[in-house]
Amino acid sequence: MNTTAKAVLAAGAIAVLTTPILAQQRRGGDRLPPACRTEIVQLCGSDRSQMRSCLAEKASQLSEDCRTSLSTMMEQRRGGAGGREAGAARAPAPQTLAYGSDSLQALDLWVPEGTKNAPLVLFVHGGGWKRGSKDNAMGRAMPAHMMEQGYAFASIDYRLVPRNTVEEQASDVAAALAHILKRADSLGIDRSRVVLTGHSAGAHLVALVGTDERYLKKAGLSFADIDGVMPNDGAAYDVASQIEGAGRMMLETYKQAFGTDPARQAALSPTVQAAAPNAPAFLLLNVQRPDAVAQSNALAEALRKGGSQAEVAGFPGQGLKGHMEINRNLGQPDYPATPVMDAWLKKVLG
Repeated sequence: MNTTAKAVLAAGAIAVLTTPILAQQRRGGDRLPPACRTEIVQLCGSDRSQMRSCLAEKASQLSEDCRTSLSTMMEQRRGGAGGREAGAARAPAPQTLAYGSDSLQALDLWVPEGTKNAPLVLFVHGGGWKRGSKDNAMGRAMPAHMMEQGYAFASIDYRLVPRNTVEEQASDVAAALAHILKRADSLGIDRSRVVLTGHSAGAHLVALVGTDERYLKKAGLSFADIDGVMPNDGAAYDVASQIEGAGRMMLETYKQAFGTDPARQAALSPTVQAAAPNAPAFLLLNVQRPDAVAQSNALAEALRKGGSQAEVAGFPGQGLKGHMEINRNLGQPDYPATPVMDAWLKKVLG
């Protein structure tokens, strides 16, 4: 972990641990998990005067889940205003639609003004299947960038582990899509041109929906309703393989999401489910995380064998920092992955 990342985590931990718990609860999405708060206190104590220097030195000893939570919270509090995003185009306020009765079964939708037949790009957030929100799911650039390209853009919430299962999350992705497509004419969307995309856990979920048609069929749809799938820096396309190579901290996240039954793990693995039929086209984005690279290449190979067009595009970036940057910066014109995404979308959506 570099010096800048340590400083960010240290500042984030201090801000979180000194914010009243009730205030955190009111903010909802930017609440630090209790286990992470406990972990920080156990590592560094609760003395504010010593916490910054302690975490600057020992941040790497926090679990990956805790480091991710802290980094995500700092992104939320900055509102994405720092660095590359400072000049990002801003989209107007979205429509918020409920696609189910649960409070997490909701989506935000942006449609270019005056458009009657906009292709749809639907985004699914990450967060280890157990956290995350449509409200802070990606960088600020994506909604505006998609609209500039003439696309409608949706960002969905979905029910979270452990209260709900990964199977239910995949069903939520399909249900959200079905909700939009049933209202396509009134929303100004072309239901015949659709791409699913998602980051991290969301990459896994859209890949699963794009390879196991049961989720779409349950929602009254099929692979014929999807033109392409663009998973972004996922690393759990083959669940058993990912668990086998997982570090101690992430192992618990995977076990919580996928359990220990090999049959269930296989059923939730897009790579295992990639025998034909599948969605027709995939673009798998990744940074230079070894597991993301290996899993993307293996999924692409399985998809090609299943008859789908599958491309893999790798970009600079290492570890958690790179994993977050590709999500935060995608849609920025000067970010290397953006023109690759744009060219693929144009090819798939016309």
